Amino acid sequence: MKKLILIAALTIVNLSITKAQSQLNINLAESTVEWIGEKVTGSHTGNIALKSAHFIMGKEHIEGGVFVMDMNSIKCTDIESPEYATKLEDHLKDNDFFGIDSFPTANFSFAKVIFDGTSYLITGKMNIKGMSQEITFPAQFHTENGILIADAVVKIDRTKHDIKYGSGAFFDGLGDRMILDDFTLNIHLVTE
Repeated sequence: MKKLILIAALTIVNLSITKAQSQLNINLAESTVEWIGEKVTGSHTGNIALKSAHFIMGKEHIEGGVFVMDMNSIKCTDIESPEYATKLEDHLKDNDFFGIDSFPTANFSFAKVIFDGTSYLITGKMNIKGMSQEITFPAQFHTENGILIADAVVKIDRTKHDIKYGSGAFFDGLGDRMILDDFTLNIHLVTE
């Protein structure tokens, strides 16, 4: 009898938690993901389109979410020559980097959200090339005209996703051709 009461109580708690959460979709056209890749002699920047994204909204704050990036959409925005920009984009899409023929998307799934009343600390799994890396980063959320907006700067160690091209940690003698292992995503998500 005690087991039945416990099971019933847990079911009620789970149902109330489920009802307290809702999915908040991201406006893909208004949201942006900017990438920054650095090397010894400088850096390149560009963007990646989102394929899908949403937050899980709890009773009072964000409790989870997922965003999926379309890796075929990688664009370079800092090279003025269309020919050289396309050359870099094609290289980023091949197996030296993101291998988009085999891995057309990359995604981040929230695992834990800490909200201290004013700011968020998000932990989750970044999945690139079929390999997951747990990362933690701060995020800022605010509303404008009733629309929730989130901004975050995320550092990712590409070598944990088997992207070793030009890495000084794996290859000697690269000199000024060395590419830093960490790249940055500047994420700006706008809800619908």
